[in-house]
Amino acid sequence: MIRKYLIPILAAAGICFGIATVIKGNKVNPPALPVAAPPKAPYQAFIAGSGIVEASTENIAIGTEVGGLVAKIYVQIGSRVKAGDPLFTIDDRATRAQLAQQQAAVQVAEATVNQATNQLALAEALTDSRALSHQELLNRRDAVAVAAARLAQSRADLQAVQTDLERLTVRAPVDGQVLQLKVHAGEFAQAGVLAQALILLGRIDPLCVRVDVDENDAWRVKADTSAMGFLRGNRDIRTPLKFVRFEPFVIPKTSLTGDTTERVDTRVLQVIYSFERGELPVYVGQQMDVFIEAPDASTATTNSTVAFHNN
Repeated sequence: MIRKYLIPILAAAGICFGIATVIKGNKVNPPALPVAAPPKAPYQAFIAGSGIVEASTENIAIGTEVGGLVAKIYVQIGSRVKAGDPLFTIDDRATRAQLAQQQAAVQVAEATVNQATNQLALAEALTDSRALSHQELLNRRDAVAVAAARLAQSRADLQAVQTDLERLTVRAPVDGQVLQLKVHAGEFAQAGVLAQALILLGRIDPLCVRVDVDENDAWRVKADTSAMGFLRGNRDIRTPLKFVRFEPFVIPKTSLTGDTTERVDTRVLQVIYSFERGELPVYVGQQMDVFIEAPDASTATTNSTVAFHNN
């Protein structure tokens, strides 16, 4: 009796399981909510772009012209510096030893000049021409000239060593703030262009935001229009932007927002805006959503066409 109904029961159970699996598989999952609500454009017609906050001097990668062991660091992350302030020093013991040698060489050269000058003065003071030959007088004059030339050479060598010593201390090129510090006392600092700067420096009063505008909308951006920047992650933190300049060379897009629908096979016009940081919790390197007021595309196209035909 059990065997008679077992197979139909198992078949019915399999059919029910299959139907449930299909229904569950076809269920549409709700889209994931964004981490933060996106900002709303404050203009009726606008151009939207993604921007990166940077220093108003741009982010300056500080390096060293002379490689060597770092002897001393004068700044910390966040330190405010003036142009010419020391940032760090390369080990200068060998150069200071050369400096001492050259200073001694200059003293010897000065003494030689004084001695030759005195001997010439004595020779020229003689009233009896028979006391000293004319050739000897010429030799003494030549000795003064040679001693003076050697003194000039010694002073030039001393100046060169002093210059080398000064180059071992890296100084701030502009007023600004230390944004990154990737070198420490006791480490070897390589000269030249590095993948990672030893120190990243920039002026943060005011800050700037570098906005990537799609090449298809580049013709709509005007220098005298309003713009508003919203801090990524909090649309309530916003600030008006002031136009600074266009970067006139259109480049491939490199600043990505992480959006899955974002196009990467495009070129962008970079527009630089500035804003006062004040009490805003905005830092160099953060992303901002920027809206630039612009005429409607259809209206702007019509006006441009009319202006072209009029010309």
